[in-house]
Amino acid sequence: MTIERSVVITGAASGIGAATARRLAARGTALLLTTRGNSDGLADTVSAAREAGAAVAEVMGDLTEPGFPEHLIRTARDTFGRVDQIVSNAGKAEKSTFSALDPSDVMRGVTINTLPFVALANAARADLEASPVGRVVAVSSFVANDFGINGTIFPSTAAGKAALEALMKALAYELAPTGVTVNCVAPGFTRKRGGHAALGADAWVAAARATPSGRIAEPEDIAAAIAFFLSREAGHVTGQVLRVDGGLSLL
Repeated sequence: MTIERSVVITGAASGIGAATARRLAARGTALLLTTRGNSDGLADTVSAAREAGAAVAEVMGDLTEPGFPEHLIRTARDTFGRVDQIVSNAGKAEKSTFSALDPSDVMRGVTINTLPFVALANAARADLEASPVGRVVAVSSFVANDFGINGTIFPSTAAGKAALEALMKALAYELAPTGVTVNCVAPGFTRKRGGHAALGADAWVAAARATPSGRIAEPEDIAAAIAFFLSREAGHVTGQVLRVDGGLSLL
């Protein structure tokens, strides 16, 4: 099979990452999929992507471990010959109050939600610049900018995601002359299937009521936005944050 593009997707065992892998999977697409602990979920995603015709490799590991993001890029390059696109999706939401934070909480938010994006992009930079479809998409969150919605805040996660958006723009500016695009998708409340959810069942009902559209997002809603940013049609769109939040940003 001729490979038209090679895509690295993190957090691919469930939710947005799994939905993105399924949406992109097709003949001519190679996917390097990774997760930290949900091996069964990753196996399901891999199976679905292969059934759709994609070439697939999988790697288990923790993106916060030194050297692991670089290992992912090397694995994709060794397996498929190159890296054309990255979807930096893996992250974690942590509820707390501001008064309960200590410096280690803030650093954990950045370590989990920000630093893997930096390491992946730097490791793949030569490949991205050489690709005719070089793309990087990072998954942010509404919590980077919106507070007080539904009475729940995620301050350490907000710090990490806000830093992610700022660094995305810096990288987009730097890579724009090369033709590589770098963008963020910022979901609102999004259903989490097959993995950890930061909110309980009652809170999800309240989240749907708080969203102007009247529902929470499905992972496929977010995957559609990611797929657009990865497409050839989005080749002149860079440095943007696309809010897929059912209108939360209107409040």
